[in-house]
Amino acid sequence: MNKKPLSALVAASLFAGAWASIGVMTAVAQDSAEKPPEFTEAYMKDSANIAAGEAIWTEQCRHCHGYSSYPGKAPKLKPGRYKPTFVFDRVTDGFRKMPAWKEIYNREERMSVVAYIKSRQFSP
Repeated sequence: MNKKPLSALVAASLFAGAWASIGVMTAVAQDSAEKPPEFTEAYMKDSANIAAGEAIWTEQCRHCHGYSSYPGKAPKLKPGRYKPTFVFDRVTDGFRKMPAWKEIYNREERMSVVAYIKSRQFSP
C-alpha cells in the first residue's frame, strides 16, 4: 500500500496538540493575543521612559541605526514620520534583516525605546 505524506498543515496541527500539552503553544498564543500598548502623551513625555529608551538605544540600536553606520546596515530613521505603534511593532517583531526584540526586551523596555525615538532628545 502506497502511503502519501502528510501535508505540512496537517503535520503542524498534529504537532501543535503535542506542543500545547507541554505549554509551548500556549505561550505563543498569549503573546500574539497581547493588546497593543497605549502610548499616551504623558507616557511619551515622561523623562524616565525616555532615559530608559535611550539606554537601550545606545546599547543595542545605535550600531545599526546610528549616524556612524550610514550608509550601511540599516535605514536612517525618520521618527517624525512614524506613529508610536509602528515603531513598537518593528522593535517587537523585527522587519526584513532587523531582528525581533520581543524575546530580549520586555514590553515596557520596548515601549521606552519608542518614547526615546519619538522624543526631542532622540539622536541617532
